[in-house]
Amino acid sequence: MATLDQLKSALRGTAAAIVPGRIGSPMTGIQYSDGFDIFTRDSAWLTYQDFIIPQLSRQLAPLLDSLTHVSVLEIGPGPKSVMGYLPDHQRNKITRYNAFEPIHLFVTRLETWLRGQSEASVPPLPGLQTPAIIHRAGFSKSGSKNVHQPNRSNNSTAQTHDNTKFDVVIFCHSMYGMHPKRDYIARALEMLKDGGMVVVFHRDSATMDLDGLVCSRTACFPTGVVSINDEDEELDRFTRFIAGYSPGSSVLAEWRQVCRSVGRKTKASGHLEFSAPDIMLAFNKHAASALPDLLANVPSEEKSMVRIKNRTARLRRSAAVVRPTEIKHVQYCVKWALKHELGLTVVGGSHSDHCIWPGIVAVDMSAFDSVHVLPPGVGVGRTNYPDTGSLIIAGAGSNTGDIIKKAMAEGLTVPLGSRPSVGTGLWLHGGIGHLARLHGLACDAILGALVVSAASGDVMCVGYVPGSHAPADAIRQKDDGDLLWATKGAGSNFGIVISVTFKPRQNPIYWTWNRVCPLGKSVVNARGMLRVYDREAKDLARSFSTDAYLYFDQGGLQLGESVYKVTSPTPDDAPAAINELQAEMINPWMVPRKNFEVKNAVDLFDTEMYMSAMHGGHAGGKTSAFKRCVFLRSVGDADVGEILVKALGSRPSPLCYFHLLHGGGAVSDVPPATTAFGCRDWTFACVVTGVWSRGQDDTETSRAVVRWVYDVVEKLLPLCTGVYAADLGPDPRDAVLAEKAFGPNRPRLARIKRTWDPNNVMAYSCPLPTNTAPMEPKLIILVTGESGAGKDYNAAIWTSIFTNKGYSAVVASISESIKRDYAQATGANLNLLLSDRAYKEQHRVALTTFFQERAREHPNLPRDQFLQLVYRHAEVDVLFITGMRDQAPVCEFSHRVPDSRLLEVRVTASPQTRRLRRGEGSEPPNVQTYKDTPLPYRPSLTFNNDDEAPGKEGPIKFANNHLLPLLDDKLKKLASMVRTTPNFPRPGINFRHILGIAQQPGGLSLCTSLLQQHFSGDWTKVTAIASCETGGYIFASPLAMQVNVPMIPIRAAGKLPPPTTVASTPAAEGGQKKEPEPTAKIELNLDALPLPGTDAHGSLAVVVVDDVLATGRTLCAVLQLLVKAARISVENISVLVVAEFPVHRGREFLRQQGFGRVRVQSLLVYGGA
Repeated sequence: MATLDQLKSALRGTAAAIVPGRIGSPMTGIQYSDGFDIFTRDSAWLTYQDFIIPQLSRQLAPLLDSLTHVSVLEIGPGPKSVMGYLPDHQRNKITRYNAFEPIHLFVTRLETWLRGQSEASVPPLPGLQTPAIIHRAGFSKSGSKNVHQPNRSNNSTAQTHDNTKFDVVIFCHSMYGMHPKRDYIARALEMLKDGGMVVVFHRDSATMDLDGLVCSRTACFPTGVVSINDEDEELDRFTRFIAGYSPGSSVLAEWRQVCRSVGRKTKASGHLEFSAPDIMLAFNKHAASALPDLLANVPSEEKSMVRIKNRTARLRRSAAVVRPTEIKHVQYCVKWALKHELGLTVVGGSHSDHCIWPGIVAVDMSAFDSVHVLPPGVGVGRTNYPDTGSLIIAGAGSNTGDIIKKAMAEGLTVPLGSRPSVGTGLWLHGGIGHLARLHGLACDAILGALVVSAASGDVMCVGYVPGSHAPADAIRQKDDGDLLWATKGAGSNFGIVISVTFKPRQNPIYWTWNRVCPLGKSVVNARGMLRVYDREAKDLARSFSTDAYLYFDQGGLQLGESVYKVTSPTPDDAPAAINELQAEMINPWMVPRKNFEVKNAVDLFDTEMYMSAMHGGHAGGKTSAFKRCVFLRSVGDADVGEILVKALGSRPSPLCYFHLLHGGGAVSDVPPATTAFGCRDWTFACVVTGVWSRGQDDTETSRAVVRWVYDVVEKLLPLCTGVYAADLGPDPRDAVLAEKAFGPNRPRLARIKRTWDPNNVMAYSCPLPTNTAPMEPKLIILVTGESGAGKDYNAAIWTSIFTNKGYSAVVASISESIKRDYAQATGANLNLLLSDRAYKEQHRVALTTFFQERAREHPNLPRDQFLQLVYRHAEVDVLFITGMRDQAPVCEFSHRVPDSRLLEVRVTASPQTRRLRRGEGSEPPNVQTYKDTPLPYRPSLTFNNDDEAPGKEGPIKFANNHLLPLLDDKLKKLASMVRTTPNFPRPGINFRHILGIAQQPGGLSLCTSLLQQHFSGDWTKVTAIASCETGGYIFASPLAMQVNVPMIPIRAAGKLPPPTTVASTPAAEGGQKKEPEPTAKIELNLDALPLPGTDAHGSLAVVVVDDVLATGRTLCAVLQLLVKAARISVENISVLVVAEFPVHRGREFLRQQGFGRVRVQSLLVYGGA
């Protein structure tokens, strides 16, 4: 199936051969219209439906959301504008529409369409405030003047001025005949208003030369197809339009034959199909001016000088390839991208087919190719890494072979991939090698990374990075657990990695053996041998791994196998290793290729069967390949075997094959939530490998192979347990695969992506969701309490109350996953553990011990369990979580779910009630078991089972008074009054103007009412309201008047008359600041306290009111004034804020400063900074 571009070349070549030196006549308007109509119907319309319209809507959304009136200039719209197919809320904002259309017939049809097909119909652009202006002329790259405007009643000519500006300029398949295209786009850029955008849709333009223009975003649609009837008249209309002119009848007759020879004829309809890949290129106002700035500050190379191994990537035209040689160069790249609102790709090992992308700047990291082995105890700043073993620091430009060679010289190794030339992208997204069963994946060995943040361009030490290998200005996050977690499985999505810190292992030797089983052409034989192989592989010890290859060679189907036995490097182990290997490899159908061989880690690379044995050997650069990989529990499954064998029968190239990598073992030992690599439940990684000869690059054969790979993966998808993310990129066919690439971790990764790459600078890595829709429940309620207090009982009642009110609500236990693992390890009955209280009590001690052991092995287990539950139930409105035992869980976890309101309801009950609920009778065997332990913090709410009304009445009343109001529509109304300003005060920040509530009609009154209503204390016992500076005063003053208590103003030091007492804001710790924030002093006028004398102040009850809670530094100083200076008890202080930003961990900061017993409440909760 030829592409339209290839068809065009074939048609013109045929015409030149028949009538040399003659082109033919230009098409008439009717001929052009007939050809154009073919591209707006049937299969061709799917390109508009599935690609052009959704992409245009997505690209324009930020612009249209920020403007009330939008002006559009469309170049060559044809008889209808694509803008008329946008969603209603976007179309309604288009108030001015201009177009250049040189085909007069289209002008008439376009004018009629814009007015509406009839008087009763709604116009496609209903928001137009002035009549559309359609210029009956082509668009000039030098600026159009004196163009005829046929929609004017007097048919006069009107002049378009060079200073006419638009918010949007769009070319939708209208750049044909425009040469050079770069100049036309540059002219369109000159016509943009500030913040405007040029959007181009074009076919076969992956190699379009933009000559210095940089795209803000690009997207591809490689699956577009144009289908036409195989009839002479239809083919004539089609070929004229493709060739761009009308030839004589003899040429038309030959053109029909060309179409029939290069098109794909469908069996069902008899139509001819042609590949019509499409691409979108979006440009902002920086497109023409940004690149010189970058190239003046960062070294660059011509793309041809860069060693791009992936042949598909080589064919694309990037905007430029820069080759930074210092970390500051990488920082400049990221800051440049943020400043100009652009994206970047990264070239590491260059195996990825998306390391080069059209119109995007590529950052080649090959200069960062150093590998360092640090002996035990060597390194500066190792305080956060207790292990005293060796470390390996690998630069992002190094490859697996570099690391293995350097490590092997020191008697060490790292469990990396099985090819020496693969680079950073593989390690960060998994890394499956021959040591995986014994030591896990490459990403499991990552201890830390030096990363240039995509959010800011700052250098960050993520996890453990030795001080000797980090620049002096590198930022060490106090809490970088999320980013380190994400780096281990999805690390290319959040910044540009400079180096990776690995934990090495002892260097082994490998006993290897290759063998082959000829299967002939029998499908039954093939399925049977796959079952045998599957059974044998699952029975192997962890020190063994076996890779299989299913392929055609020598006229029949072959099942090849490479067997590896990992042993210590001592010669004494040799006899035992041989005996063990021979005992395991008893399959009589396998024919050995060679005897056992002993290999070190470097020599092992050349023992792979596909390098030396299959198809004459794939080494030496004779072939190109395209791969996608899925994870399977079994290859012996009949359905899997059927798919694999049948797929090889339909392979478009004889070189295609399946590579089955052996998993399980240490790979499966790691819980899915421990790292971002969440696909752990598999025995085989099935690499669907499409291969073609280098001479077939960019031909129908190579495209057919790629389609074959995706078709096979699509068939395997329902049977697989996951997809390998290392291969995936911005190809839209990868989007459905990415849904299964991270197991249960995808929602959490999406959250981290939005935090650490808010501008989507790293847009061309494995796709993660970047939409702004909440990916967490609106309300998360942690139901805590001692055993037997009634947590599960009350949570079930509260869930039903929310459900009855129309909300979606569920209860989930934090301990369920541990109970599952415990049942699997011990043989306990899982169903009884989950549902039978008496049975659970029998296993309580053993279960607790099991959990503690798992927590020691995986210190982040409580956090990971919590997040796994949250993201599993991301679609519900309210999530109740029981079984959590962490101290101050709201302080500990709120920053992990910053878009959700997180609170703790502590359920209490008397010892007698708890004993009865646990089935232990009225007399406890040990009174100490039921002694209540005072909490060092204050829960959000407390529900006492003994004090409340009996039965369900008490929980229902509690929910109505305290829980349901948290989803009150009035809170939504208040949130709607908070204006968001993007990229203020710096790029990546969405500033919420909380004080703007007071500027809205009724805003202050509503906020005051909600503060009064949501206070969980007793207003009759409140002595005063305290507040600090302007933000707090605005909301505190009307609240104090509403509840009729005095307001205590707290101001910057020196602003109040004596007698005063002073406190300082604590210095900032951790965070993203390079330098500590300066402290500030605030003061309280002692005369403002409502009770005379200081010795009585302990009985005061004060509510502190402020506009926001972020870092908590200012609020901490206020609390210090009230507690230390004014001697008010912590128990008698509450905090009410209008808005909270949990990512700054203000609650945890207050707790660490000794204010954990202060109740903190907020009306609104916002993610982001």
